[in-house]
Amino acid sequence: MSDFVIQDIASRLYDTAPCGLLTLNALGAITSANKTACDWLGVSSETLVGRQFRDLLTTPGRIFYETNLSPALHLEGTIEELALDFALGDGEPLPAMVSAVTRLEGGVATTQIALMRAQGRRRYERDLREKQAVSAKGLVDAQEIAELREQFIAVLGHDLRNPLASIVGAARLLRRDVTGEKATRVLDMMEGSVDRMAGLIDDVMDFARGRLGGGIGLELRLAPLEPVLRQVVDEFEAGQPERSIEARYNLPVLVRFDQGRLAQLVSNLIGNALTHGDPKAPVHLEADIQNDRLILAVANAGAPIPEAAMGRLFQPFVRGAVRPNQQGLGLGLHIAAEIARAHGGRLTATSTEAETRFVLEMPAFAAG
Repeated sequence: MSDFVIQDIASRLYDTAPCGLLTLNALGAITSANKTACDWLGVSSETLVGRQFRDLLTTPGRIFYETNLSPALHLEGTIEELALDFALGDGEPLPAMVSAVTRLEGGVATTQIALMRAQGRRRYERDLREKQAVSAKGLVDAQEIAELREQFIAVLGHDLRNPLASIVGAARLLRRDVTGEKATRVLDMMEGSVDRMAGLIDDVMDFARGRLGGGIGLELRLAPLEPVLRQVVDEFEAGQPERSIEARYNLPVLVRFDQGRLAQLVSNLIGNALTHGDPKAPVHLEADIQNDRLILAVANAGAPIPEAAMGRLFQPFVRGAVRPNQQGLGLGLHIAAEIARAHGGRLTATSTEAETRFVLEMPAFAAG
């Protein structure tokens, strides 16, 4: 049998396999997809290739992918029969069971993913949860709901942070005895993954507080703002010494604000500018007091934000639509806007070929 015939048989077996098959590169982008996967997802192979795998998932699926599936593949190299929902064009999700394995071939990591449809099983689970939710709604009064809300946030923080703390502690113990270059790289990767997951947990916690608790809480105090801004800038310059941040301050009076939350807002904006801006151009930070209002702006050069995405820029979980090749949950700008709103202010954005600019305007002396 000729090589051509063998390749043709293998190709037909791949395309007509009774499960969807996807191949991802090291960045999580799809490099190939069989006909079964394309038919189930309702898109062509040409449309799938080049897209980020996480962008095929529903919002809960993206959260699970970022916080569980992707780290598990990095650390263990394989996952089996995890439940994920894929977002289809008609609005109905495709429930599926996913297995995956990551291999190194020629020093390059590739991930093979197999997915099986699971509509019947998942529909039964959803129906059961909905019935339980309806029953609980009829039994739980407003006070109990508030208590459940606080318990949920507390458990979320405890159950997600404690395993990370254990990993950090273990990595620090291992680093004391590590001398090899390969082991050091593995520890660096572990600690980098932990830092990224901790940031995701912070975002999810803030999102949960904002949605379930009626907004982000503040501790407002009259204090100088410039030292807070300088500390944020110093941290970025220490972490990315190759990048330039040009700051201008006109803050002659004290401002009433929550120091931690406003630092978080500015950090989100500067981090966003460094990530998406032209790496050869500086990021600009400006802060002024004008007519008893604080005007704070962060601007960067680079490709403008697509016009279609501007209207949804501060909504949660829209990162994939705005910057398809970026990682994360897409909560940073949403949380920054919520912090601005909690201060009685507003966060806006403009984006042109010349620059992308985010502007916070809020009362400088609002009563706390």
